[in-house]
Amino acid sequence: MTLRTLVAGSTCLVTDERGDVADAGGLFVADTRHLSRWTLTVPGWPLDVLASTAGEVVLAPPAPRGENPPFLVRRRQRVSGGALDEELMLTGFAAAPLALRVALAAGADFADQMQLRSARTFDKADAVRHASVEPGRLVFAYVRQGFHRRTEITADPAAALTADGAQWTVTLPPGGEVVLRATVTRGDPVVPRPPAPAPAALAAGLGDDLARCVRRGLGDLDSLAMTAGELPPVPGLDLPPGVVVPAAGAPWFLTLFGRDSVLTSLFALPYRPELAEGTLRLLAATQGTTHDAVRAEEPGKIVHELRQGELAVLGEVPYARYYGTVDATPLFLVLLAAHHELTGDDLLAKDLEPAARAAVRWMLDDGGLRTTGYLRYRTDGPGLVHHCWKDSADSMVFADGTVATGPIAVCEAQGYAYRALRGVAGLARRAWGDPTWAAELDRRADRLRAMFAADFRLPNGFVALALDGADRQVDALASNAGHLLWSGILDDRWADRVAERLVSDDFWSGWGIRTLAEGQVPYHPLSYHRGGVWPHDTAIAVAGLARAGHAPAAARIAEGLVAAGAAAGGRLPEVLTGLRRGAGPPVPYPHSCSPQAWAAAAPLLLASTLS
Repeated sequence: MTLRTLVAGSTCLVTDERGDVADAGGLFVADTRHLSRWTLTVPGWPLDVLASTAGEVVLAPPAPRGENPPFLVRRRQRVSGGALDEELMLTGFAAAPLALRVALAAGADFADQMQLRSARTFDKADAVRHASVEPGRLVFAYVRQGFHRRTEITADPAAALTADGAQWTVTLPPGGEVVLRATVTRGDPVVPRPPAPAPAALAAGLGDDLARCVRRGLGDLDSLAMTAGELPPVPGLDLPPGVVVPAAGAPWFLTLFGRDSVLTSLFALPYRPELAEGTLRLLAATQGTTHDAVRAEEPGKIVHELRQGELAVLGEVPYARYYGTVDATPLFLVLLAAHHELTGDDLLAKDLEPAARAAVRWMLDDGGLRTTGYLRYRTDGPGLVHHCWKDSADSMVFADGTVATGPIAVCEAQGYAYRALRGVAGLARRAWGDPTWAAELDRRADRLRAMFAADFRLPNGFVALALDGADRQVDALASNAGHLLWSGILDDRWADRVAERLVSDDFWSGWGIRTLAEGQVPYHPLSYHRGGVWPHDTAIAVAGLARAGHAPAAARIAEGLVAAGAAAGGRLPEVLTGLRRGAGPPVPYPHSCSPQAWAAAAPLLLASTLS
């Protein structure tokens, strides 16, 4: 089934090609499904789809060969600020007035997005659901243990409302039009959204396909931009109006994600610097302050994600404010340093100096740099097994398929830590007037680089994916090496060897870099983290190859990724399968988010790297 996805911040509508909600689709707002049924019918008249795009569906009743349909329906849908606006424009072509009934069947199950994505069963026998018709509106309500949500449906012109939806009776004149509108809201004030930024000027010399991908990526980032008011309340947070952060992806990740939002903001920095400021300020405001094992919180640690769905609010999953990430903290520091280097914004750098110092303390202490030499994470805590970007339970594997157990020191987190230490050292000199601390951080970075070369270099000259809990090298050949090229932690000779290996045919699908090199026991081309191609991962590899002086290889890999985006109208999905180019068009991973923030931002990193 072809799905349509409309997204605006934390609001997302997923429908079939008719514009109807079916199966796992719905109107999602802030992690909750506010519409689980939304179906258009014209009783007595079956409707065929003539055209279907993101913004409009055109339908008409089937007509015998040689005859024309008596009317046409244009169905236009728009989402924003927790609401769905639906417009139905009926145009008549019959010789006489045509009496029609037009119905929108509605229902709301208020399912939590995590419930829909999980195989786990949640007991909700104590939930109370209610549908009622109030003056001028149909209301669906849900209450469970103090968690309450509400969906309201109104119609213009007035419709006959029942607990099952709305129905109009209209007369369609010959050659005339009738316009019907329905509005679905979540029953509380709509969050105002800032106007979209003006289109960014594209760097000169970009090819047409890359320019198209950049424009589409910027448009997707604008649709994924959330105001602070669309997120769970953050005590003490008082941000200026218009501050925005990128949600991670539609439909499942429409919230602030530490790692995703930081990398997206970093890639988009030359085009949308306001995303970086919003992300940095919100992550600083939600920075860990205590030790809480249930949430994986530690002082100075940057949050993994915020959630406001039923399961999170009631504590049935740990994700209301969850800190299960080893890399968001160093990446927060990388973004802060990059933002200051590009913009010279001393005010933001000084405002966030306490958060930056706390983040460095976390890397040294709870993170493990001072105690074990590396950033590590446990694999036996609540929530996610793995706390790196490859966070599926089976992602950390040896070449023979054995799953690594923790505490894990994943390779790219050490690269991020290295780059963070260098970046904060620069900030300490330029913005904070603390050359003594800057020198200390540089020494720490030097020690980390030397240790990494001793412990992570595989006998074949590549980079170990990780060290497991017994400090054994996890020897699967993985795309994480591209992040190390980007970070600068590899010396020149090692970087050359890694770069040459990373672009060989077992890694390179023709569309991008596979997460695991083909031919290894755990490899599968349709695997999320063990063979699929992630556009953001490939874009980082391109930037790393360019940094290591391998410009021709960087250009070749970039061309493949741009070609994959061009084949889909400029939009890259979250994940592509690892199937080889030449066997057909690029194939998205079956459950890819689209649009997805760091996939949308990947062409921006390519443009910055290649221009």
